[in-house]
Amino acid sequence: MSEMPAFSAPPASAKPLGLPAQAALRIATQIAGEIGCQAGQVNAAVQLLDEGSTVPFIARYRKEATGGLDDSQLRKLEERLIYLRELEDRRVAITKAIDEQGKLTGDLSDKIAAAQTKAQLEDLYLPFKKKRRTKAQIAKEAGLEPLADLLLGDPSRTPETEAAAFVDAEKGIADTKAALDGARQILMERFAENADLVGRLRTYLQERGVVRSALIDGQAEKGAKFADYFDYEEPLAKIPSHRALALFRGRNEGVLAVELVVDADDPAPVPPVVRKVADAYHIADKGRPADKWLMEVARFAWKVKLALHLELDLMGDLRERAEEAAIEVFAKNLKDLLLAAPAGSKTTLGLDPGIRTGVKVAVVDQTGKLVDTATIYPFQPRNDLSGSRNALLALIAKHKVGLIAIGNGTASRETDKLAGEVLADIPAASRPIKVIVNEAGASVYSASELAAKEMPDVDVSLRGAASIARRLQDPLAELVKIEPKSIGVGQYQHDVNQTKLARALDAVVEDAVNAVGVDLNTASPALLSRISGLSESLAKAVVEHREAIGRFDKRNQLKDVPRLGAKAFELCAGFLRINDGTEPLDASSVHPEAYPLAKRIVKACGRDVRQIMGDSALIRGLDPKEFIDERFGLPTIKDILSELEKPGRDPRPEFKTATLQDGIEDIKDLKPGMKLEGTVTNVTNFGAFVDVGVHQDGLVHVSQLADRFVDDPHKVVKAGDIVKVTILEVDVPRKRISMTMKSQADYQGQRERSQQDRGGQRPGSAPRGPAPGGKGSGQRPPNRGDEAGGNNAMAAALAAAMNKKRK
Repeated sequence: MSEMPAFSAPPASAKPLGLPAQAALRIATQIAGEIGCQAGQVNAAVQLLDEGSTVPFIARYRKEATGGLDDSQLRKLEERLIYLRELEDRRVAITKAIDEQGKLTGDLSDKIAAAQTKAQLEDLYLPFKKKRRTKAQIAKEAGLEPLADLLLGDPSRTPETEAAAFVDAEKGIADTKAALDGARQILMERFAENADLVGRLRTYLQERGVVRSALIDGQAEKGAKFADYFDYEEPLAKIPSHRALALFRGRNEGVLAVELVVDADDPAPVPPVVRKVADAYHIADKGRPADKWLMEVARFAWKVKLALHLELDLMGDLRERAEEAAIEVFAKNLKDLLLAAPAGSKTTLGLDPGIRTGVKVAVVDQTGKLVDTATIYPFQPRNDLSGSRNALLALIAKHKVGLIAIGNGTASRETDKLAGEVLADIPAASRPIKVIVNEAGASVYSASELAAKEMPDVDVSLRGAASIARRLQDPLAELVKIEPKSIGVGQYQHDVNQTKLARALDAVVEDAVNAVGVDLNTASPALLSRISGLSESLAKAVVEHREAIGRFDKRNQLKDVPRLGAKAFELCAGFLRINDGTEPLDASSVHPEAYPLAKRIVKACGRDVRQIMGDSALIRGLDPKEFIDERFGLPTIKDILSELEKPGRDPRPEFKTATLQDGIEDIKDLKPGMKLEGTVTNVTNFGAFVDVGVHQDGLVHVSQLADRFVDDPHKVVKAGDIVKVTILEVDVPRKRISMTMKSQADYQGQRERSQQDRGGQRPGSAPRGPAPGGKGSGQRPPNRGDEAGGNNAMAAALAAAMNKKRK
């Protein structure tokens, strides 16, 4: 059989559900250019989305339809589709509103159709928008528009002389000054509602505008963290998201006055922006009687009408762009954290460190079920070190504990030291491995309704210890139980649009869960609810059905779950695994709809499916083109072959951990020049935070990430990476640690550059980058006891301990 084309999507002019053909073509073409594909691919994806398919399902099982669009492209498509459809709806509403006024011309209709942004649409609609009576409208009602037209059209006329003819006390025009004031208001409103002029001015401000901030009197002490912005300016076009959000936060907290200025130092008697207003209406000072008056009208139009409108518009756009960048950073970090390698199914003892309230202890079995709890008090004020050691030894022996997970909050290193002393009393052959675990968001989960259902008779604080233990076993399975923004790997997550943030982070969680897949017979309702096609209620129904039948033996049994229809089955089945079931393919990511194809491939091998699964040599010897048929093309066939070669493969990386240096337990222990190993906890636009085990993450500024120029920290590191750093500078009072990852560089030079990056720029200049936690950045460096702070890898020392054990 000849090879089928991998992509056979509908043409670009096809009409996805809910869109007129012309609008569909416009949207498809625009999105295609943005994500780098054909318009037909966009339309195919839109069609599938409108029919209820999810992004993970489309990315995995509809590659032939979309031409192989991946999940990141589909997410971008989905997000842009929302905006562009809203744009289309607004386009239709504006066209209708103007037409109903009888003012829709062919030229205006063309401009509305060509508008690419909501801002452009609103500029066109502004003259027709219903508004409160303005001074210009009052002047028009008084009959002053002819005067305005006369002076604008013929500057050779003398304003005072012409205005005298319009004086009418009964109309409220007491004298020539009042007449000219009214004419000026009419022209100012006309200028301000000229969409072409507003568009040109907006572009000019985008290119030449400068964001300037200053300290509000009396707020220096309150706003110390914004000190870098007390006298600051930076071009609007260049300001990065984290500095923009810091400025907005400073303004919201009443510390900073922030404004957008343009050509502030231009010595010209007529500022360029005013000149642009004047040029739009051929106003020029040629010595004619009305020239001076008209130039003042242009000046007032800019100052009173246009400047404020454009400042609000562009600063709003800056905030939106900054929020999008911050959300993107959060999403990248969250994805890396969710897809961190699991330590595996071993009985785990979780320790939630505490001083006065004690260390909470929980033991979970291999499946994550809570089997025992305790509270020990090894620290002040009780100092029951002996009793604490004995309690831990007893629990380890009783449950044959294989792993010890220690939360990274307050007293983490002290608790880690205690655990090390306990392990020293256990024979090497049966000694558990201790690991420092990220606990961000654990308290949120502990107090949640879900935690109460999972552990109804357990104290809130002990639930946190159980969660810490489970995070080590499988970070993804446990972290899905927490609201994504509470995991704390973002910058300014509380300052950005919460609806957009939630949508973006939920998409990350959904993609991560479906990329890994879940065991249908063990997954929690929280995990199942993130599977493609399964809502929270359907996930609960699946669990209830599982409890009723004992276990699922095959995927088709999902069809017996109440309210789980054919569409939901289609969307979810491929992501749900059944190990040791009656159908071997149920343990793989092969979708049930492709079982006939998979069995045809198996038949061609002449062996049982269980025998060929995992046989790389046999699988790689097959020619994928031989199995193409009318329904399935090469993309699906290659996916099936890959799955048969490595059935149920986990895309998460191999488990690795950092080795924390003994004796380095507090920020005071750090000295410039120290070389340490640590875990990347958070990546921002200005660098990466690294945990070296001192309760305070340090910052590797973007300029210190590599020996080469780095424009995006995410290209070098990601959350969870194990890295080697050199300490550049330590500021104990302000809890700031500056680090470098550069190799074999002159230490003194590195330190000097670090100091420059952390501040020291001349007043009014743009900072090169915030210090660790950003003096003035509004971004506090992650703190070991802060739920919104940094994050360790899911295991902080397991690999090293395992190597020692093997030795």
